[in-house]
Amino acid sequence: MGNINDAGSIGIVKTKYFKFAEPPQELILSSGEKLGPIIVPYETYGELNKEKSNTILIFHALTGDAHAAGYNNPEEKKPGWWDLMIGPGKSFDTDKYFVICSNVIGGCKGSTGPSSVDARTGKPYGLTFPVITIKDMIVLQKKLLDHLGIETLFCVAGGSMGGMQALQWLVSYPDMSKGAMLIATSPTHTAQAIAFNSVWRYSIIQDPNWNNGNYYDTEKPDKGLSIARMIGHITYLSEESMHEKFGRKIISGKSAQSGIADFTKEFEVESYLQYQGESFIKRFDANSYLYITKAIDDFNITDGFENLADALKDIKAKCFVISFTSDWLYPQEQSIKIVKVLKINGIETTYTNFDSSYGHDSFLIDDVRLKNLFSGFLKSIKEQTL
Repeated sequence: MGNINDAGSIGIVKTKYFKFAEPPQELILSSGEKLGPIIVPYETYGELNKEKSNTILIFHALTGDAHAAGYNNPEEKKPGWWDLMIGPGKSFDTDKYFVICSNVIGGCKGSTGPSSVDARTGKPYGLTFPVITIKDMIVLQKKLLDHLGIETLFCVAGGSMGGMQALQWLVSYPDMSKGAMLIATSPTHTAQAIAFNSVWRYSIIQDPNWNNGNYYDTEKPDKGLSIARMIGHITYLSEESMHEKFGRKIISGKSAQSGIADFTKEFEVESYLQYQGESFIKRFDANSYLYITKAIDDFNITDGFENLADALKDIKAKCFVISFTSDWLYPQEQSIKIVKVLKINGIETTYTNFDSSYGHDSFLIDDVRLKNLFSGFLKSIKEQTL
């Protein structure tokens, strides 16, 4: 969990806000629709050097946000979502690097999204919010870097949807980053992954309180969102990790042979998943979940290109691709597709199928081996560029 007084903690950090595309200006999205003004929350860790050459841009996953490390206030119990990796002396060493993480468009942690107020109506956008893509997310982050006066990046890094953003960054801005870490990701979603996301969305849409996305002044579709999170959380784990943690353990005080049917909370794993669902509805917006999962499903890095090799041909960054042995949501075959094409195109690439029992979420686990891999790759970029 970490502690604000830990030697490796970045300590108290402040979320900043970048606002642009203010009327009469608007940003043209991939769909052709226009949006503005747009707010992008972001956090920075470490110091930008004089040459402005030590920036690492971190991309968050589906339910992540800009708060990647440290604590927003002294009372905060849990640090940012990648605090294990970001801080003084850690893999993303803030004594050396200037680390940036921002919220994606369409989110609900301060970035412009479906729950934001539409200035034209004075009401939340709801489903009038335009369709967004992974590419749109990248365009906004490039706008943020322009605002900060950063023209080159030392490295980009992200896992899952964050890995998709990192890959899109390399295609959209092939000359801008010296290194890239593509973690537990894919060049496009498989039918199985789309199927899971579809069920998540369907559970929200079928909640009576969803009301076609117009629920901001009334009861929210908490049941549907909670179920979506429960299903999603299963895909992030592995059978091995669930067996190690729960097995077939019965909740204390309950008996499978009591003769009284309990269809929801007999096993510890059931209670755990319900806790995940109930805690999630306190921090996430259902419409944002719909929009962002759809952006993930629609992602295909080959859009506009003949094939994957054509899409990745101009990349200049040294790449590190990582999959996990127990990840059945984005299995190693999807990473290998990226690796093969990068190597065919002559792009310096390192690949690791990391041995972990924690499933898709393995990149969020405290593992010294993974930390050393990250540190080693960043060091190799530095040595290469001296």
